[in-house]
Amino acid sequence: MSVPFVDLSRQFAPLLPQIRKSFDDIISRSAFINGPEVGIFEKELAVWMGLDQACGVSSGTHALSLTLQALGIGPGDEVITVANTAFPTAEAISLTGAEVVFVDISPGTFAMDPEAAAAAITPKTRALLPVHLYGIPADMDALRKIAERHRLYLIEDVAQAMGARYQGRRVGSIGQAGCFSFFPSKNLGTFGDGGAMAANDQKLVTRVRMLANHGRQDKFTHEIIGTNSRLDTLKAAQLSICLKALDDWNADRRRAAALYDVLLTPYPEIIRPQVPVGGEAIWHLYVIRHPKREALRRYLQGKGIQTGLHYPQPLHRQPAYAYLDLKAGSLPRTEAATAEVLSLPMFPYISAAEIETVVRAIADFLGGCR
Repeated sequence: MSVPFVDLSRQFAPLLPQIRKSFDDIISRSAFINGPEVGIFEKELAVWMGLDQACGVSSGTHALSLTLQALGIGPGDEVITVANTAFPTAEAISLTGAEVVFVDISPGTFAMDPEAAAAAITPKTRALLPVHLYGIPADMDALRKIAERHRLYLIEDVAQAMGARYQGRRVGSIGQAGCFSFFPSKNLGTFGDGGAMAANDQKLVTRVRMLANHGRQDKFTHEIIGTNSRLDTLKAAQLSICLKALDDWNADRRRAAALYDVLLTPYPEIIRPQVPVGGEAIWHLYVIRHPKREALRRYLQGKGIQTGLHYPQPLHRQPAYAYLDLKAGSLPRTEAATAEVLSLPMFPYISAAEIETVVRAIADFLGGCR
């Protein structure tokens, strides 16, 4: 049996008639930019998050960069984040003109180490930007306390964790703002790029909305220099429909992760992902670690099992950040993790038989290594 890494068709198929109907309606009205569906989705997203307001934008990258910019973060400032995430997390900081400060991850996790973050704070530090990587919550209690102690903004990268909870609260609702990506493969994905930010701060959300719409609140008055980062009406309509299915989709991901956990338990050579105490993951990705990652990946590929790498090269070792002069070994836990991570097939409605096929192939590989 071949197993895909992701199969979006399974989750979208039941909703396609409703989505197509909404698209036909929008096309008939030619309401492609700032149609009423955008505002409807923003309100639904805010309610779903338990926050006052949300603002749709063109990507998760812009959700982060415009939020930071709206907070007044820019040249001369520093923002602390991790290096084992997708490039846009750091890129968003750089787009504001602020300096990226990379810190290591906590032992046994994929999330920002609060002690490392505290040690990296300088008089120039303006914000902490933790990433809820793979859909697993970061240690928000510790990070929130650090942010409050040093009067820093706490901005959450929720691109991979929409619906995850920490101490009962949805991640993205704990800091000053949560930033989301609707890239097609995300837990809530659209047909192309899209993103949003949400917060309880009306002034902040209004500022982001202005920045995303050429610096204006009305058509002809441009109060500040902004950009073009609006969420399209068609995408907002589709996201509104899919948001109603997201809790069920996330529940199915948790079912799949639980089965992976059970089936992989007999194999201590495989390091399984850990969820912090008080956390509830939604498993955008199910990422294991193994020292022979590349050999395991090739073996699974030969068996018709697709896998992913998230992410094989830490950001502080990317050419774009070579100017930071962070040598190999500067973030040892991050570098060890990125050398070993392997993402297994994970998506809503992946079958038990498919998961069993994946684990059986892993067991065969391990047997050959002994």
